[in-house]
Amino acid sequence: MTDQTTNPAASQVLDRVLVLEMVRVTEAAAIGASKLIGRGDEKAADAAAVEAMRAAFNELWMDGTVVIGEGERDEAPMLYIGEKVGAAPGRGPKIDIALDPLEGTTITAKAGPNALAVLAVAEEGGLLNAPDVYMDKLAVGPGYPEGIIDLDKSPTENVKAVATAKGVAPGDIIVCVLDRPRHSDLIDELRALGCGISLIPDGDVAGVIAVTDEDTGIDMYMGTGGAPEGVLAAAALRCVGGQFKGRLLFRNEDEKQRAYKWGIEDLNKQYDLKELAKGDCIFAATGVTDGSLLSGVKVHKNGVMTTESVVMRASSGTVRWVKGEHRKGR
Repeated sequence: MTDQTTNPAASQVLDRVLVLEMVRVTEAAAIGASKLIGRGDEKAADAAAVEAMRAAFNELWMDGTVVIGEGERDEAPMLYIGEKVGAAPGRGPKIDIALDPLEGTTITAKAGPNALAVLAVAEEGGLLNAPDVYMDKLAVGPGYPEGIIDLDKSPTENVKAVATAKGVAPGDIIVCVLDRPRHSDLIDELRALGCGISLIPDGDVAGVIAVTDEDTGIDMYMGTGGAPEGVLAAAALRCVGGQFKGRLLFRNEDEKQRAYKWGIEDLNKQYDLKELAKGDCIFAATGVTDGSLLSGVKVHKNGVMTTESVVMRASSGTVRWVKGEHRKGR
């Protein structure tokens, strides 16, 4: 790992010890949610993850503020936007937190793949305060010329640009898309190009991160999903490379007013990676159910629970894969 004293991009606030502490937080949330896998109760699974994550945060020496969370205060009892967490309010390092204690509530309730507990942290002001609205998203993995993707261009133009840079035909490009009726036109356009499409039922954080891993075979991510998840995915790409473009989408005046409330002035702005997650940042995720990125929580005969997590840091480019064994009462 690159030492903070030799890397000017490293944050003195995001002390190295916090990197692994963030894994403890996502592990706690994943274990909490895992008890509801396949039980058909989305709300109970989400509530269990939220409660476990909040308890884990409050054991850490920091002055944390949730900037992307479970909603506004009147919508969520805990981990709401603006909530203070951590064991050292006013004394510890000031940390902004974006989180999704259970990314894939429906997946968990149905025991499907790719449910995750995820979070990103940065210094105060480092993460975009994205309101809980939709975001148009476009992502590609590392190794391409800067600016190769652009939301102002059509899906066809973006695919052709990536294909040219990769040295393949457009039909050889694989695009990950959320399986939603709103994406029917996008899917038709991609199929007309001959592209392969990886349709996912939920979990677009994992879908975006998939573009960074050659083993997935996925070249690009396209489509609309939650804006909070867009910030989380951008934080992950900041750590491992790739490009991301995002633009907030508003369905009504209430959503626009919510954006203004959180300091969003240009409602049509196209955000790039470093505008969504700037400076040094840490991204952590733990698998709840088995997926392409991580294995899910497992309970063994001896009562030991195992988890698999990934934690990344932007300033060092370090990616750690963490396998945990959790024994009750120890």
